[in-house]
Amino acid sequence: MLWQLAQMLWVGGFWLIHLGLRAVLGKIGLAPLLIDEVTDAFAVPVVSFAAACVIFQALVLVQAEGLVSLWRDFRGQVLLMALYACAMFVAVRVGWPEAQRWQEFSFLVLGFSGLVLVLQPVPGWSGRVRAAHP
Repeated sequence: MLWQLAQMLWVGGFWLIHLGLRAVLGKIGLAPLLIDEVTDAFAVPVVSFAAACVIFQALVLVQAEGLVSLWRDFRGQVLLMALYACAMFVAVRVGWPEAQRWQEFSFLVLGFSGLVLVLQPVPGWSGRVRAAHP
């Protein structure tokens, strides 16, 4: 259940902020540059929260499936890609702030990693189902 909670918070919040906030601010009638400034202000906290939740999900996966699941299991690989996207976002933002496209790219890699992760089974879930129904 902790896996699903962390996933819902970071993936749902990520897409809500990314898509919903832009649409709502555009509907209100704010200027496009102001919309970009507001959504840019939310980018770092959203990515930081996503990184914390991804680390938490990785710990849940390691507890349920073992340490090797981080690189052998598809869920672990997607979690590592999401963590890499968070690190890339922060590194580009700090080291090369003019590179807006790279920031957007890493932001979208993080978002699509979350969507792929949503489609994966919860760690330890399949074993419980098989044990209940032999």
